[in-house]
Amino acid sequence: MIERSPVLDVVSHLVLGLGVLVIAFPVYVTLVASTQTSQEIVQAPMSLLPGGNMLETYRVALVGGETSYGAKVAPVGRMMWVSLVSALVITIGKIAISLLSAFAFVYFRFPGRSLCFWLVFVTLMLPVEVRIFPTYKVVSDLGMLNTYAGLTIPLIASATATFLFRQFFLSVPDELAEAARVDGASPMRFFFDILLPMSRTTIAALFVIQFIYGWNQYLWPLLITTKESFYTVVMAVSRQANAVDATPSWNLLMAMAMLAMVPPVAVVVFMQRLFVRGLVETEK
Repeated sequence: MIERSPVLDVVSHLVLGLGVLVIAFPVYVTLVASTQTSQEIVQAPMSLLPGGNMLETYRVALVGGETSYGAKVAPVGRMMWVSLVSALVITIGKIAISLLSAFAFVYFRFPGRSLCFWLVFVTLMLPVEVRIFPTYKVVSDLGMLNTYAGLTIPLIASATATFLFRQFFLSVPDELAEAARVDGASPMRFFFDILLPMSRTTIAALFVIQFIYGWNQYLWPLLITTKESFYTVVMAVSRQANAVDATPSWNLLMAMAMLAMVPPVAVVVFMQRLFVRGLVETEK
């Protein structure tokens, strides 16, 4: 039995508190900067107290408008919708395809099953950046530029999720499958009625990870979108930061950054319990 030490408790809490401050301070500075004017931000040192320009800044960032120097700002609200749709389609598609492929690898016997699995697993070494040009050529030839299909379909397959679901299905007792077969359950009924409920925490953990992955996509949307109506919120932040005609409006940039953080943070907060259980649970 390990005895708790008050001194170690204090030290551990201090270390954790320091870590939280290190992580949270840049977010706080971003939030404060989004409430100030551009002139207040560039003053040295910048005030760490909230300003009085919050409502106007977030209104312009969400619905669009013009900055103080006349530059037009695209509505980030529309771009957040594009990012949300893309992230949800990518996440749900990855989970659905990975569940079915892992189910086939574990519960069906067919020639070359192991070879097919390892071919899928090897694709972990081929991220989108490596196969970017042939993927772009295929998407272009299929007429999927500037479409939600082009934003999402090339990113749906996931070897990581397939591997995790396969490992989980291998841990399910064979007696469950035998009992379902004896009761006359079809393979898909066994999948939907038994395996899916048991995979709830794993699905939740992967949902959080894949949603953040889909939300933060930048390179692929940058390549296949030429219309502003299909820009993602990450692209909006980058375009605002890299303004070439004038100095960036830093308060709008900080507001965009804060808005871009809201959906991923909300997903993590609302699903944190299932997310943690899906990562650390050993007995299903």
